[in-house]
Amino acid sequence: MRPGIFITGTDTGVGKTIVAAGLAGALRANGLDAGVMKPVETGAKKKGKKLIPRDAEFLMKVSRVNDPLPLVNPYCLEAPLAPGPAARLAGMEILPEKIINSFGELRNAHQFIIVEGVGGLLVPLADNYLVSDLVKALSLPLIVVAKPGLGTINHTLLTVEHARKSGIEVIGVIINYSSRQEKGICEETNPGIISRLARVPILGVIPYLEGLESLGETVSRNVNLDSIAGTEVSTLSGGGQGDQSDRPAPEGTDGRPPSSASLEERDKLYVWHPFTQMKDWREEKPLIVEEGRGSYLKDREGRWYLDGVSSLWVNLHGHRRKELDEAVRDQLERIAHSTLLGLSNVPSIQLAERLVRIAPPGLSKVFYSDNGSTAVEIALKTAFQYWQQKGEGTKQKTKFISLENAYHGDTLGAVSVGGMDLFHRLYYPLLFDSLKVSSPYCYRCSLKKSHPGCRLACLNEVEKVMEKEQGNIAALIIEPLVQAAAGMLISPPGYLKGIRELCRRYEVLMIADEVATGFGHTGRMFACEHEGVSPDILILAKGITGGYLPLAATLTTGEIYGAFLGEYEEKKTFFHGHTYTGNPLSCAAALASLEIFEKEKIIEDALPPKIRFLQDELEKFKGLKHVGEVRQKGMMAGIELVADKEEKTEYPYEDKIGITVTREARKRGLIIRPLGNVIVLLPPLSISLNELREITDITRESIDKVTTQHGPGK
Repeated sequence: MRPGIFITGTDTGVGKTIVAAGLAGALRANGLDAGVMKPVETGAKKKGKKLIPRDAEFLMKVSRVNDPLPLVNPYCLEAPLAPGPAARLAGMEILPEKIINSFGELRNAHQFIIVEGVGGLLVPLADNYLVSDLVKALSLPLIVVAKPGLGTINHTLLTVEHARKSGIEVIGVIINYSSRQEKGICEETNPGIISRLARVPILGVIPYLEGLESLGETVSRNVNLDSIAGTEVSTLSGGGQGDQSDRPAPEGTDGRPPSSASLEERDKLYVWHPFTQMKDWREEKPLIVEEGRGSYLKDREGRWYLDGVSSLWVNLHGHRRKELDEAVRDQLERIAHSTLLGLSNVPSIQLAERLVRIAPPGLSKVFYSDNGSTAVEIALKTAFQYWQQKGEGTKQKTKFISLENAYHGDTLGAVSVGGMDLFHRLYYPLLFDSLKVSSPYCYRCSLKKSHPGCRLACLNEVEKVMEKEQGNIAALIIEPLVQAAAGMLISPPGYLKGIRELCRRYEVLMIADEVATGFGHTGRMFACEHEGVSPDILILAKGITGGYLPLAATLTTGEIYGAFLGEYEEKKTFFHGHTYTGNPLSCAAALASLEIFEKEKIIEDALPPKIRFLQDELEKFKGLKHVGEVRQKGMMAGIELVADKEEKTEYPYEDKIGITVTREARKRGLIIRPLGNVIVLLPPLSISLNELREITDITRESIDKVTTQHGPGK
C-alpha cells in the first residue's frame, strides 16, 4: 500500500478540494485510515481577526478526522495569490521543512495521507521552490485533477509531462465536473485522448453534485480506489485475511467469493488462461480489458493501450468498427444461429460465394468451422479421404509432410503436423507421425548455408523426401511465406513457388495454412498471391470476420470435392462437422469485413504506404545491440533478440526476456506479445501512421531499456 497521494490540478477551479475530500471520505468508508493535508491555503477569509482555511476545514469535515488544524494546514494566507507572493505580502516565508515535518506527524497518525496541493505543479511556494519540489520531498505519487471540456487535453499533458521530468510518479487522472454542463463530444472523447497521449489511466469521472452530502459515496462509485491506495480497498475492512484462494471455501458457498470480490479475484479463482503459466498469473496484477475503439483497448482502470498484435492477429479494421457492429446487429435481428447440418442459411451462402471469388484460382468449395485448428483438421481429413476414395492405386497415400518450426494449431491432428517442441513435445505419444523437413529459417539455417548463395537448398531436402516416399504422401502442409508462431520466420523468394511445383510433380496435395497470413496481413489478400500459387486446399480463420466472431473456412478444389460424391450406400460422405458451422452472425461479420476491403481499397491503396512506413521504422531497430534480426512481410514483423549479436547467442528460456520487454511496453501504453525471444508486431490494418510510429517507438524503447539492463544472458 502507498503512504499517500498528492492531488494537483491542471487549472484553478477544477475541484481539487472536492476530489481530495471525496477520496478521503471514500477510503475511510472502505476501512482505510486516511488523513488529509492542505499544506498551504491562499485567499482565506477573515472571521474577526482570525483567518479561516475553508478548504482545509472542508477536508477535515468530509473525512471526519480530528487532527490539529496547524498540522493539516501549516500555512493559511489571506491574499488570493500564489503562495510565494501571498506569504511575502503577509511578511512571512513558507518553509518547506515545516510542511514536511507536519506531513511526518500526520503519517505517523494515519495509514494513508491525501495531500492537496495549491494551484499547479509549477506554482512557487518560495524562492526557487515549486509545488513539484514539495511533491518530490514528500515522496508521494501524483493524481492530476482535470476538467472535462475544452483546453483540458493541453493542460493535462503539460502537467503530466512536467511531473515525469521532475521524477514524480503519476498514478492517473481524475476528471471532475465542477459545474453543471452538458456532456458533448468534447467531454466524451477527452478522457480517452488524455489517457492515450499521456499514457496514464483515467482513474474516474466524478459527476457534478448539487449538494456534497453524498460526495464520499459518489467517489466510491466512480473512482478506482484500489489503484489510488495501491491495494485492494474492498479487503481492508475484512480484518486483513490476505489471499485465501487456496483455502477451503466456507460451507455453503460452493467455492464462490463474496459478491464484493473484485473481477481480478474472480478471474484468478475461475479462469484458466491459454499459453499462460497460471502460477505467475496469480502473483501478478492482470490487465482486464473493458472496451476497445479503433486501434486501442481500455482496461478496467480507464487506461488506453495500443493494440500492437490486433488482439492475437484477428482485428483488421479496428475495434467497434461501425459497419461490422451494424452487420452483426442486423443479423441478430433475424437469427443468431441455425445448423448447417441438413440446412443452410443466407449469410453462409453469400460468404462462400465471396470467398471463392477472391481465393486463388481453382478453389471452388467452402467447408466451414470455427477456428484455425478445426480448419486444419478438416484439411488433413479431407486430403486423406480424397486419396482413399480416388481409386485403388492411391490408398497407400496416407503420410503428410510438414515443416520444422511449423504451427498449425493445438488439436491432435494439427499438432501432428506441427513443429513446435516447446508447445507439443509432451503430447508426442498421442500423435501420428509426419515427415518433417527443414523450415526456411535463413537467420539460423539448419543446413548451415546462406541465402541467396544456397540456391534454396532446403527445397532439395523436400524433394528428397518426396522422392523417397513417392506414392505414399497424401499432402504437404505449409504456412505460406511466414511461419508466424515460430517468430515471424520469412521464407526466401521462390521457396513457396518451388513447394507448389514439387507437390504437382510428385502428385502431393498442397495445403496452404493461411490462418495467420490471410486477409491482408502480408500485403496481399492471401500470401499465396505473392508467388502466384494456387494450393489444392486453403485454410482461413483469424481475420476472416475482422476480429469480431469465431469462424474458419477450408477451401478445396472441385477435383477434391468430386471424390466425396457418390451413392448414399457408398458412404463417401465427409462425416465431419461442428455445431456452429457456418454461424450466421459470424458469416455476416465476415461479409461486412470483405465489403470494407473492397470499398476502401485496402490492399490496393491503404496498405502499401503503411507497409513502407513500417519497413522504414523497423530499420531503426537494427542498430540495437541485442537485436539479432528484424523480419517483415507486409504488416507482420518479428524482432529477434539475442544475448550476443555476433554469435547469435539466444537468451536462456528462463530469462523471460521477451516477456520482460512486453511488460515494459505495457507500462508505456502498448500491448504486444512475445514468441520466446522474438517480439512480434501485427497491428490492425486500419492503424494510422502516427499510431504505427508510436508502436515502433515504444517497442524500440522497451527493447533497448530491458536488454541494456539485463545484459548478456544469465
